[in-house]
Amino acid sequence: MIEYTDCRIEQMAIHKVGNKTNDEDLELSKTEVDLSDERLLDLLTTYFIKPFPNTEYYNFTFTDDDFKLNPLFNYTSDIFEDPDCFHLTSIKIAKHLYEVSNHPNIKSGDLFIAKFSNLYIDNQSFEAIGIFKSENQHSFLKVDKNNEDFIVNHEDGINIEKLDKGCLVFNTDQTNGYKIAIVDKSNKSTEAQYWKDSFLNLKPCSDNYHHTKDFLDIAKTYVTKQVSQEFEISKTDKIDILNRSVDYFKSNDSFNKTEFETEVFNNEELIESFRKFDNSYRETNEMAIVEDFEISDQAVKKQARAFKSVLKLDKNFHIYIHGDKSKIESGVENDGRKYYKIYYDTEQ
Repeated sequence: MIEYTDCRIEQMAIHKVGNKTNDEDLELSKTEVDLSDERLLDLLTTYFIKPFPNTEYYNFTFTDDDFKLNPLFNYTSDIFEDPDCFHLTSIKIAKHLYEVSNHPNIKSGDLFIAKFSNLYIDNQSFEAIGIFKSENQHSFLKVDKNNEDFIVNHEDGINIEKLDKGCLVFNTDQTNGYKIAIVDKSNKSTEAQYWKDSFLNLKPCSDNYHHTKDFLDIAKTYVTKQVSQEFEISKTDKIDILNRSVDYFKSNDSFNKTEFETEVFNNEELIESFRKFDNSYRETNEMAIVEDFEISDQAVKKQARAFKSVLKLDKNFHIYIHGDKSKIESGVENDGRKYYKIYYDTEQ
């Protein structure tokens, strides 16, 4: 969890980054921002930090996984090592963003670079470099009093409840490319991915959160897309496997792949099929093979929402199956109509 109650912005610079492809300009500031207004500092801190997720972190990467070649890794390292180079380095960051903003649909915006102290993750305090981009202007109403009357005016500006893009680079885990949190409220189109992939160039941290998330993704993909290509399997059986997958992660503190396969699939042919799919999926997506790890409750909670336990029958019925598939049977009437028979103990 990122805690920012005692956080303070130590330095900040603002630049205007246009879209190079659309012949928009890069406008660079000459000095750092005056941070003497305490109320402004509070508003900026909330705007910058509040939107960040509390559990999912990344590392810098680059070609051949050599993060030391990543420009952002070097720029943030320079600031951590020498705060006096902050403004000059912020200009380098703005220029780098300008160079990668090469899709015509990428919006121009205000770029904020800030250095923070006393940001806490899991009760540990860290310095951090924040890079934030505001791409959307919002209209605001302002009421003023003129003598005995009131006047309503409107202004366009930044909504501090809606951070468009951001990253926090924490001064820890430097040997793996720093620990980084990101925000990107854009849509998922190709041009929107430039923030994470082209500008920051990140990969998921090799931590328990991502190990848990990745394995649940693989299990779900196997059951929903692969297993029916190899086996005759009913929809209720597929839902049962999905439910057992989530239940394993909810009821255990640590993960063991062999144990998971036995409890969830309980069939040698299914287990062998899953192992082949798991290896192929990881190779295709360049994911590490990890067979034992501590289970992240946060990742389970997030991923469990994607495990659909709903049996949809035409447009008439939805049956939610949460466990014990022995209480539901399927069949076909003599006239060809299909049916499900459901057993229960208590009606609520």
